[in-house]
Parts: sequence; C-alpha cells; structure tokens
Amino acid sequence: MLIKEIQEEIVDEFSMFDDWMERYEYIIELGKTLPLINEEFKIEDNIIKGCQSKVWVNGEENDGKIVFTADSDAILTKGIIAILIRVFSNQSPQAILDANTDFIDEIGLKEHLSPTRANGLVSMIKKIKMYALAFQAKQ
Repeated sequence: MLIKEIQEEIVDEFSMFDDWMERYEYIIELGKTLPLINEEFKIEDNIIKGCQSKVWVNGEENDGKIVFTADSDAILTKGIIAILIRVFSNQSPQAILDANTDFIDEIGLKEHLSPTRANGLVSMIKKIKMYALAFQAKQ
C-alpha cells in the first residue's frame, strides 16, 4: 500500500469520531497493537530527542524497504508512534523521504497535543526520515 493511501485510511478512521476524547482513546488502542521493539534496540541511539516521554524507534532494511519497530513508556505516545509506524514501515527510503505529513494536520493531532508532545511528534518524524536518508545512502 502506498504511503498516501495509508494516510487517507487513517484520516477516514479519525473522521468517524465526534470528539477528541474518542480520538485519544483510539490512539491509545492503536498503541496497544504496536509490535514491540526488541529489548536490544532500546538503546540511547534509538531514543527520540525532544520527547517528554521515552520513545525508541529502530529501522532495519528488508528487501529495499525499511521496517520500523518502536516502543514508548507513555501510552498516548505509544499510540502516536504506532500511527507513524503504520504509515512509514515497509516503505522504500525514497517513498519515506518524498512523503508529506499533512495527514497529521488533517486528523487534528498536532493541535490537540501539548507543546512538548507536538515537538516529540515532529522529532519522531525526523528520526524516521533520518533512517530513510541513511538507508538510501547505502544503496
């Protein structure tokens, strides 16, 4: 599935909820479905800088695609990274680099997060794009 298609699917899912409490609950549920990162990847290099909670993201190349795993010690943050993993995992480095993140504004996520969580969200996206740059440079 293309990144844009996954993003549209997420926008559609969020449009089903009437208020932000329901959306927060949905984000938390998404966090519970996140495939856990191996303990060996819970290292300093994989921690997202600028997040108020601890978030680890790891990317590995598999047949020209990047497969991401992640975890967080905060349930809401775990849901946020789960959304990003859903969008960007199993995509080529170039597709990740070319992708925009307008869907985050479309679902209203950034405006409903505290400033530190919003900064963390931006840092998560930067980390994912940095993995894409690193893997693309190796090709």
